[in-house]
Amino acid sequence: MMQGAVLRGTQSGYELVLRQSASFDQIMTDLRDLLEKLRVAPESEAVTNFSLDVLTENRLLQPDEKKAIETLVSEYPKFQIHKFESGVMTKADANELRERETVHVLSRTIRNGQDLEYKGDILFLGIIHEGGKLKTNGNIYTMGNVHGILQAGFPDDESKVVIGDTHDAQQIHIGEQFTILDDDADQVNAQTVAYVNDLHALSFGKLANLKKINPKLFNQIGGL
Repeated sequence: MMQGAVLRGTQSGYELVLRQSASFDQIMTDLRDLLEKLRVAPESEAVTNFSLDVLTENRLLQPDEKKAIETLVSEYPKFQIHKFESGVMTKADANELRERETVHVLSRTIRNGQDLEYKGDILFLGIIHEGGKLKTNGNIYTMGNVHGILQAGFPDDESKVVIGDTHDAQQIHIGEQFTILDDDADQVNAQTVAYVNDLHALSFGKLANLKKINPKLFNQIGGL
């Protein structure tokens, strides 16, 4: 009978594969047997720590199942779970991923005191009044009229950018970095990229230099 739990060595550590065809009870039984054998194996004496990436194939573990595996592994001091990986995801995770990877076309007015938060990239075509705020965990491409605050990479992702004319904006935030546009307004036009540089300071560049500023985004949008 196929084992429900199999250990594999990799260049970076160890993978514990939990076979999707096995019942959870079989997995727990086989996992205990495996850990017992490894505990007393002479060749394992030289290893002080087995860090395990637990691969569940196309099985999605329930929280109580994860907890049961963690509890069992914790009985063996040499073994620690680094992470769980599955070939499937929950509907909630899938919906969040889809939302995060979507470009939202936003054409609305954000008034003083309003604080709107999104997930994913935003193409902004509306108006942000002074005191209004638009933030997202993605990038912001603005073709609108911005007098308020823009924040890309919310709350702390400094790899995102703000592209477009923001010379009238109060502030630009990327992750935790920000600048007050009074100091930099003369640098900003429709072809401007706001980004966090290698010194972790918010800086401005030209859209024509996006490949150098953010190669990943440049490739993602197919170049310019």
